[in-house]
Amino acid sequence: MSEQVLESVKARYGAIAESTLSSDNAGVRAVAEAFGYTAEELTSIPAEANMGLSCGNPTATAHLKPGEVVVDLGSGGGLDVFLAAQKVGPAGRAIGIDMTPEMIARARANAEAGGYTNVEFYHSTIDRIPMPDASVDCVVSNCVINLAPDKPAVFREIFRVLKPGGRVAVSDIALKGELPEEIASSIAAYTGCIAGAIKIEEYRAELLKPGFEYVEIVDSGRDLNAYKNAENQSGCCSAPTSDSDLVSIESQSCCGAAKSSVHDDLSALLSHFDVNRAVASVKVYAIKPAEKSCCGPTCCGAQSVQ
Repeated sequence: MSEQVLESVKARYGAIAESTLSSDNAGVRAVAEAFGYTAEELTSIPAEANMGLSCGNPTATAHLKPGEVVVDLGSGGGLDVFLAAQKVGPAGRAIGIDMTPEMIARARANAEAGGYTNVEFYHSTIDRIPMPDASVDCVVSNCVINLAPDKPAVFREIFRVLKPGGRVAVSDIALKGELPEEIASSIAAYTGCIAGAIKIEEYRAELLKPGFEYVEIVDSGRDLNAYKNAENQSGCCSAPTSDSDLVSIESQSCCGAAKSSVHDDLSALLSHFDVNRAVASVKVYAIKPAEKSCCGPTCCGAQSVQ
């Protein structure tokens, strides 16, 4: 990914972190509910943790247990971290990693406001997870790995930090077909989690390379048009109206000053291209192999019995 695209991703999501988007906005709440969050879950955490950026609900299928350590890659305002914190309890830890300083600041403010004592947030890219080897029970992520320029490095890092037997429960965007060139080359489509996605088959193959087992990637069947619910809730003006605008949207202004938002960019893309034909919201599962126990007569240095 070019430096221009990386900086665009940081700028777009940094701006969202400093916006007023939250579960108090009906459209933002509708996006989260469309991708699997319940009203009860959303009201149980700080409203500002949800900014309508999800493509699934990974904590719902992560089977988190009290006392576990869970890491959320690309934790944003802390939505999945706070839900995970409820599941792992005071004896566990829920840790968020995000590359955007503004998101880290927002998440920490949400944690303080919510009185959480078992959550932590660290500023880092997700291909350099600031955790020791074999220290994590579960890694979750929500619509973020598609944005990573080096996805194999991300998968290697996940494998490294997981304990033997540790698991992956990720919601992400993946391709089930080819993207039109104008979409594939659009920075707006990249920051909107579309153009950076890889094919489902490649996703599975890259997870197998570090050594993961039982890899499953399931098309959730969710309608990606749900993102239209959050259009114009960022205080930004109307979205572009032509295909060429999708390619150059990163240089356009909105309301004469502020850059257009990720939500409005997505709405523009969705109005010109049926993303559901080529793109899927997927649930990703994988397990790091457990350490093999000694169970045979010649194992662990024992002599065979004749």
